[in-house]
Amino acid sequence: MCCIFKDNLCEALKKLKVTLADGTGDSVEGCLDCLLKALAHNNAEASEKVQKMGVLLLLPPLLDPRSSCAPKVANIIAEVAKNEFMRGPCVEAGLVPPLVQLLHCKDQEVLLQTGRALGNICYDSHEGRSAVDQAGGAHIVAEHLKSRSQNTDAANGKLLTVFCGMLMNYSNDNDSLQAQLINMGVVPTLVKLLAIHSQNAALTEMCLVAFGNLAELESSKEQFAATNVAEELVRLFRKQEEHEKKEMIFEVLAPLAENDVIKLQLVEAGLVECLLEVVDQTVDGEREEDVAQLKTASDLMVLLLLGDESMQKLFEGGKGSVFQRVLSWVPSHNHQLQLAGALAVANFARNDGNCIHMVDTGIVQKLLELLERHVEEGNVTVQHAALSALRNLAIPVVNKSKMLAMGVADVVLKFLPSEMPPVQFKLLGTLRMLIDTQVDAAEQLGTNPTLVERLVEWCDAKEHAGVMGESNRLLSALIRHSRSKDVVRTVIQGGGVKYLVSMATSEHVIMQNEALVALGLMAALDLALAEKDFLNASLVQVLHKLLSEETSAPEIKYNSMILVCAIMGSEPLHKQVQDLAFLDLVSRLRSHENKTVSHQASLTEQRLTVQS
Repeated sequence: MCCIFKDNLCEALKKLKVTLADGTGDSVEGCLDCLLKALAHNNAEASEKVQKMGVLLLLPPLLDPRSSCAPKVANIIAEVAKNEFMRGPCVEAGLVPPLVQLLHCKDQEVLLQTGRALGNICYDSHEGRSAVDQAGGAHIVAEHLKSRSQNTDAANGKLLTVFCGMLMNYSNDNDSLQAQLINMGVVPTLVKLLAIHSQNAALTEMCLVAFGNLAELESSKEQFAATNVAEELVRLFRKQEEHEKKEMIFEVLAPLAENDVIKLQLVEAGLVECLLEVVDQTVDGEREEDVAQLKTASDLMVLLLLGDESMQKLFEGGKGSVFQRVLSWVPSHNHQLQLAGALAVANFARNDGNCIHMVDTGIVQKLLELLERHVEEGNVTVQHAALSALRNLAIPVVNKSKMLAMGVADVVLKFLPSEMPPVQFKLLGTLRMLIDTQVDAAEQLGTNPTLVERLVEWCDAKEHAGVMGESNRLLSALIRHSRSKDVVRTVIQGGGVKYLVSMATSEHVIMQNEALVALGLMAALDLALAEKDFLNASLVQVLHKLLSEETSAPEIKYNSMILVCAIMGSEPLHKQVQDLAFLDLVSRLRSHENKTVSHQASLTEQRLTVQS
């Protein structure tokens, strides 16, 4: 700051202090003008001087609604509060309550400068927000927005923009204050502003930022869903030419589209057509903004398909033009579109009817070709998405044999060397779905030592619980669906027994049950080969625990007793059963409330009695 400004400012601040102390108001206006000029010239330095000289403490009386100085003083506060180091002192000087009182004025200039002052005090300041909250400022501003929303003149538009900005600064990154605004009914007001003032670029932009601020909260989505926000955002999107403006709307659409009701509203409002247009315009673009827009548009399309109603509306019985366009992304040369296309297929494949139609119309071949391209290229996200789609398509029973005949299992097995847990997880899930009820496929895969060895390795992947769980489940499924002695031998020789015994103690009943059935088949098909591993894995002790625990589900008790009977042909296992007094345990289960359990307990008791 030049010396003239410095000297003039110091003089003005001294004069202001004296004038206010004397109670003579004539010179106040001149002092305030000098201060505003100094702030315009070098805001930070002038603000520091204001703070050092204790001027802030003199300002509350000048914020009286009857004072002609009020708008100038509010303007000064707005300027000094642009500096982070001044926001706390503004609160400590007691400026917030009189500023909030000024919000009751009718004068537009007073309201404008007061809105600026409160907005700047709130910016990134916990103290500022707390003071405005305690003084009830947000409620008054919300009421102003509501009552002034219909007025489209330029001065009112400017005021509405400032008020929107103030509420945004007040609630940014603060869930409780955002919830407060939502409870005040700010959401429908903002949507109304967007509709009425669509020609006002500054206000539109501020509304979008405010939407983005509030849209993350679940409670706001219900309110947004009750408005015509989808229609307004799509209409606004269609008008935009600039990348930045489109991105701003995308940032609001993404959190809102997490709500299923809004998903459907966006589809009905024509967002999908807008997104497809963006994809067409940017797919061959090399600029950074083209790449960003392509990603955002295709990601948003995938998000819209997560809603059951919106997905089914776009599927249109497999004849929908949108469905066909999205399918054409799978063989694209663009990785982002390949990813979005595969994820879209996975999302369309959420009911049997859709899955059956897609398998019959050739989508599997496209996915397999995509995976073949990525065995070498190794794009993990694309691999993961394509495997997710295949897994979902394999759920209906009628699709399994068709997909196996198309060579799905062979292509999936090419990803066995992958070291990426997300790919491992989906690979395992896809194979498990494919072999469900498919005897030949289960036997073919179950006698593949490379696969079984990899499964056993992943059964120990403690740092990746999902991979570990899926590996155990597939190991069990290979035995349960093949019922093959060769598969049992491959699993035993591969070291899989201890993991299946461990799986029987899982916290998930379905996994416990799958393990017990697989172990029962092992015992029935090749007890001699399994005996040593059963002993080493403490199988009998595990069964004793499962039968003793009150919390064990009826089917767990039932299958545990079946397995006890199956291992009685082994002398060392039989001895362990006798030593642990299973007979007493099983006798008590004869009075179990579940009839299947009590019946099996009687049969098991007879078996134990005969062989004791």
